[in-house]
Amino acid sequence: MVTHRIALIPGDGIGHEVTPAARHVLDTVGARHGVRFEYDEFDWSCARYHETGAMMPADGLDRIRHHDAVFLGAVGDPSVPDHVSLWGLLIPIRRGFRQYVNLRPVKVFEGLPSPVRTARPGEVDLVVVRENVEGEYGEIGGRLHRGFPDEMAVQESVFTRAGVTRIAEYAFTLAESRRGVLTSATKSNGIVHTMPFWDEVVTGVAASHPDVSWRSEHVDALAAKLVLDPARFDVIVGSNLFGDILSDLTAAVAGGIGIAPAANLNPERDFPSMFEPVHGSAPDIAGRGVANPLGAIWTAAMMLDHLGHVEAAASVEGAIAAVLAQSPVRTPDLGGSATTEEFTKVLLEFL
Repeated sequence: MVTHRIALIPGDGIGHEVTPAARHVLDTVGARHGVRFEYDEFDWSCARYHETGAMMPADGLDRIRHHDAVFLGAVGDPSVPDHVSLWGLLIPIRRGFRQYVNLRPVKVFEGLPSPVRTARPGEVDLVVVRENVEGEYGEIGGRLHRGFPDEMAVQESVFTRAGVTRIAEYAFTLAESRRGVLTSATKSNGIVHTMPFWDEVVTGVAASHPDVSWRSEHVDALAAKLVLDPARFDVIVGSNLFGDILSDLTAAVAGGIGIAPAANLNPERDFPSMFEPVHGSAPDIAGRGVANPLGAIWTAAMMLDHLGHVEAAASVEGAIAAVLAQSPVRTPDLGGSATTEEFTKVLLEFL
C-alpha cells in the first residue's frame, strides 16, 4: 500500500461541496489500486480572511511544503475583492512552489453536447499549457495620483528567457506524447516587445523537437478558430493571460466550465503541485448541494496521474466518460436535477 499525504483546502463556496466528492472518489479508486490518502485539511479561505485579515497564515507555505500534493476546492467570495483573495492564497502557492505549468485538458464527451456544432465527441481532445508564474500577471507596477483626474495605473509584464523556455519545452514534450501538433498563442503584431520575444524563444525550443508540427497563431484569430474548428488543435501553449483566457474558452466549447479540471505543476517536483477545478466558488449556488462535482473529480484524476498512478487515473476518467454517456443523471448546470451527492453516487457506481 502506497500512502500519499494531501493538503486539502476546500476554500470557499462550492469548494466545500465538490471537495468531499473528489475525496470519496480518490479513496474508492485508491483502495482498488493499493493507494491510501491521508488528508490534512486547512481552513484557508475568505471566511478566514474576515476572521484574521489573511487568507492563510504567514507560515502557510511551510505548513504544506512537504505534502505530496495540494488539492484546492475553490477560492473567492463577493465580500472580498478578487485581487485580495487570489493574491492572498492561490498565487502565493503557485509562485512559492514554482508551479510554472498550468495544465488544462479539454474533451467533448458523449452525452454532453457542446454549444459549438462542430465540436463532436471523440474529436475534440486538446490541452492548454499556460505559463503560470510570470508574464502579464506580474507584481511590477502601481497607481499614481489616486483620486485626481489624472490618476493612472501602470502594470508591467515580465517575460524571462528561462520562463518562456521551460513552458515551451514542457508543451513540446507533451505534444510529442500526444498527436504531435502544437499551437503557440501570440500577439506579436500588436504587443511589440514581449510577444516577439515569446515567438523567438518558442521557435528556438521547437528546433529541438523536429517531430512536432507547430505554428504560431495570433490569439484573437486563435480564439475564433477554436470555436470554428476545435478538433484541429492538440496542444496550445500560451502566456499567463492568453492561456487563462483560452483555457476558459475551450472549457466552454467542451460543454461547460463546471467539468473543467486544472493542475498547477512543478515539473521538477522540488515542491508539491496543486490541483484545482476551474469553476470557482460559485456563490450563487453555494450551500444548495447542487454543484457539479465533475471538475473536482477530473482534477483528482489529474492528481492521481501526477502521483504516478496512471491506471487509477484512467479508471476515474473512464467513469466520467461512462456516466455522461450512459446515465441520464445530471446536476442542474447540465440540465438535470441531481444533487452533488446523488451525481457522485452514480459516478462511483460506474467507477
